[in-house]
Formats: sequence, structure tokens, C-alpha cells
Amino acid sequence: METNPKTILLFDGVCNLCNNAVQYVIKRDKDDLYRYAALQSDIGRKLTSERHIDTSQVDSIILIEPGVAYYTKSAAALKIAKSFGGIWGLVAILEWIPDSISNKVYDFVARNRYRWYGKKDNCMIPTPELKAKFLD
Repeated sequence: METNPKTILLFDGVCNLCNNAVQYVIKRDKDDLYRYAALQSDIGRKLTSERHIDTSQVDSIILIEPGVAYYTKSAAALKIAKSFGGIWGLVAILEWIPDSISNKVYDFVARNRYRWYGKKDNCMIPTPELKAKFLD
């Protein structure tokens, strides 16, 4: 068991856009900040239930900082992007956009993600090299 809990990124495990986003985060997570789980997994359902997150309203990406807070929609995406450092720090400017506006854009993409990017029949299965980064 890790003494310093990692930030948990929950994602729609059957969504091609979400799976590609997770792969993108993994490649840029040089400090090993994150652990991952599909929203459809037992641990994903447990974590959302514990936080009373309605997955019929938020069903794409949720970021959980254990013992601190959780973030959804555009707030989660911005927090993840800022963690990459470097030029990604510029996304902080987008935090000035009111959530009511940025979440409308986020929701528009989320509503259309299956049509635009496709959907898998099953959740992504991590490669053996990445297995340790995924929660069971």
C-alpha cells in the first residue's frame, strides 16, 4: 500500500477519446502523480459512490485527490493539463473562464464523443507495463 496516495483519474473506459486522453496523460506523467480506473470498474463505481457523484451527469473524466477534493468536467481537465508543467502552465488562463461556460463546451464534447471518436465494447485493458498504474 502506498503511503502517499496518488491522484486518481477516473475515465469512461469504453470511450475512445477518454482512452486516448489517458494514454496522453500517462506519457506526460513524469512524476508518477496519477493512478487510473474506468468509471465502469468496481473501484470506479465505489469511488464515485463514496463522493456522491452522479455518473449520469458526469460520465467522462473525474479527478480525485484522496483526502482533499475531486474535480469534474473542465476543472478536472485543466488541473490535469497544468500538472504537465512547462508550456502547459498556460492553461491556467482558461481558469478565468466561468465554469458555466467552460463546462458547456466540455459537455458538448462529452455528449458527442462516441459519435466523433467511437466506442469500445469493453473497457481498456492496460499493457503489463502499465498495469501498476491502474487500480483494481
